[in-house]
Amino acid sequence: MLFLSCTAKNGPIYDVSWNPNSSEFCVVYGFMPAKATVFNHKCESVFDFGTGPRNTAFYSPQGHILVLAGFGNLRGQMEVWDVKKYKQVSKPQAEDTTHFSWCPDGEHIVTSTCSPRLRVSNGFKIWHYTGTVLFKHETPSNKELWEVLWQPFTTGAFPEKEVKYQASPSELGSTEAKPAQAYRPPALRNKPQTASSKLHEEEPPQNMKPGAAGEKQMSKAALKNQKRREAKKAAKQENKLDEAPPPAADSAPASHVTSSGGDPETDKKIKNLKKKLKAIDELKEQQAAGKVMQKNQLEKMQKEAQLLKELEDLELGL
Repeated sequence: MLFLSCTAKNGPIYDVSWNPNSSEFCVVYGFMPAKATVFNHKCESVFDFGTGPRNTAFYSPQGHILVLAGFGNLRGQMEVWDVKKYKQVSKPQAEDTTHFSWCPDGEHIVTSTCSPRLRVSNGFKIWHYTGTVLFKHETPSNKELWEVLWQPFTTGAFPEKEVKYQASPSELGSTEAKPAQAYRPPALRNKPQTASSKLHEEEPPQNMKPGAAGEKQMSKAALKNQKRREAKKAAKQENKLDEAPPPAADSAPASHVTSSGGDPETDKKIKNLKKKLKAIDELKEQQAAGKVMQKNQLEKMQKEAQLLKELEDLELGL
């Protein structure tokens, strides 16, 4: 229930993983494509990895690298992240994976397909975190692989090393996950792809830590856009009130009725005054209904007596 109050997307919680440094944890949650978010020990959002096909999270033994992966009913896509810089290192893919574990050195990973979860294509791969496959073993078809484990070492036996972004050399190469594409009818395949062609709405990663340079800019931009939207909405409402059609003679208040002596300029002034008085009447109704009035709206309402006097003088020909 604690995590449900912290998350920002509806759906189940697939995995929760503590960083070995004990200062933060990662939660994978929400209907697919799932979100993944790092929280500190106060349950405050630190970094949001956006959405993707993942259902589990694995921190390296040193806590400096995080792997988000989609195993089981997903296609084995992995995202390797540098936790300190929150920068993606690689994006390999290991299909049909039933077991994943970090080597105690914090640099190598093993993924395996074992029985009885899957009785076909049993075997394992040794990866470097930069996405390259360093070793591959395929179990003969007449045999089964039941378990793969790293040799244990005492905690602290391998110090943390600087994260590398350049793929380690390997004869077996690497496997990059191919992005899933929505089905497109033949008639649309030669046309530019639009946002509606995507399978899901994608959310990009976002730094949530206070004071982070990237997040500071995002917050300013988001705040600026929010203020712009609110100002635009308020202006639109004001224009709507100002441009409201003049009330009909039979429904207008008694103090607003009567017509001028036929002078077009005077008629125009009377018409504008009636519009303003109509807008003030609507604002008064909104205030009576409990709506909080803005400063400019209150100032407009305070001019009612002055506008009534001007209207009366025009109608009397003064």
